[in-house]
Amino acid sequence: MNRHLSFRSGNPTLNTKTFSDFDLTASGSMTIAGTVNKTAFSLLLLMTTALFTWNLPVGDPRGNGLMIFGMLGGFILALITVFKHQWAKFTVPAYALMQGLALGGISKYFESMYPGIVNQAVMLTFGTLGALLLAYRSGLIKATENFKLGIIAATGGIAFVYMISWVLSWFSISVPVIHSNSNMGILFSIGVVIIAALNLVLDFDFIEEGSEKGAPKYMEWYGAFGLLVTLIWLYLEILRLLAKLSSRRN
Repeated sequence: MNRHLSFRSGNPTLNTKTFSDFDLTASGSMTIAGTVNKTAFSLLLLMTTALFTWNLPVGDPRGNGLMIFGMLGGFILALITVFKHQWAKFTVPAYALMQGLALGGISKYFESMYPGIVNQAVMLTFGTLGALLLAYRSGLIKATENFKLGIIAATGGIAFVYMISWVLSWFSISVPVIHSNSNMGILFSIGVVIIAALNLVLDFDFIEEGSEKGAPKYMEWYGAFGLLVTLIWLYLEILRLLAKLSSRRN
């Protein structure tokens, strides 16, 4: 029997078509516990490779090369995962390893400029994850349709601003509100951190609904992938915000 499922998430990897038109007769079905376990395993893989590039000296050619390799490799694996959900059990662990290489190098760079900033960013990221999961499970935050649409719109707006900034950088034009430590720059980063964090709520809702509707077992890996994407984004935005605040004190 085929069942048609429709979900919505602000995370671009978890959208309305993710669970559509799948044959759910395959053995096993998606569970919340299974998704949590695969998310934890993916984070462990990410931290393993992150520690490797983190322990390389700042400016070491190996570190820079591995960081770029991780960025490009992670991007390619993310695209494959989005279009080939059935391959997620292979691509997601590889994606986590690649992203770890990139994040280790990026974190080392920020730490060299602002000592102690990485520990703060890691604690805030996981603290935010725990707080929002508790709020979601307790019913304090509900992923209503209006809530989802608002977060999706805000996420799309942020992506558009970042894309414009990237294009302008080709012509050596900087967008101050994104990169500066001015009041507006800090407020912008705070806003982005809030939106990134609220995407976690949509991801929780997405995974819970997938479990309730009996999505295929391999979608546990895809659900873990979606959470990983959001957590990486949240961590980088918190790191950027803390760097702006630290630069104002120096």
